[in-house]
Amino acid sequence: MNILVVEDEPRVAAFIRRGLAEDGHDVAVTADGKAAVTMAAGGAYDALVLDVRLPFADGFSVTAQLRARGCRTPILMLTALNAREDVVRGLDAGADDYLTKPFDFSELLARIRAIGRRVGEGTPVLRCADVEMDRVRRTASRGTHELRLTPIEYRLLEVLAEARGAPVTRALLLDRVWGMRFDPGTGVIDVHVANLRGKLERGGLPRILRTVKGVGFRLAPTDS
Repeated sequence: MNILVVEDEPRVAAFIRRGLAEDGHDVAVTADGKAAVTMAAGGAYDALVLDVRLPFADGFSVTAQLRARGCRTPILMLTALNAREDVVRGLDAGADDYLTKPFDFSELLARIRAIGRRVGEGTPVLRCADVEMDRVRRTASRGTHELRLTPIEYRLLEVLAEARGAPVTRALLLDRVWGMRFDPGTGVIDVHVANLRGKLERGGLPRILRTVKGVGFRLAPTDS
């Protein structure tokens, strides 16, 4: 899973990041609530591990803002606030789970696995604009046109579609599609984006895979 950890204590953030990475997850970290909303709003992450006491926007506010924007990414609140009213407030704001500090890391991993199972069961079909992806059959279509994609093209389209129109950075694509932490300078992204774009536009269909200058790419409706 691609997980965003929102934690302003550097040692705690490093501990969580290292443990999640060792369990096979891709992990990004931010220490500020406002940045978390910006990063997560596009749906580019599979889950958020979210502290409550954060600078600029607390975890309750972050959760409420994301849900108000239509972001359905699962949120696990991880906080020292353990009063019943805090748990109720977090869940009512839209969090999917609530774990209090101090915590056992094996329990954190178990809860994340449970979130992953629920996400996989709940979203077998992914839609963005007029693109539809069947994650069970591993097929994709645009309107009435079936897309015959290579495995890399399928994964590339899936990551873009998960963002639901928000820009996806080159770094994120390299990480989630190819498992690379840096650009090797081979132009691998541009080659595959060009091939995918050609298939999406086959038959004279309007452009939908757009380049965001200086950022990356986004899958956007033709009228946006």
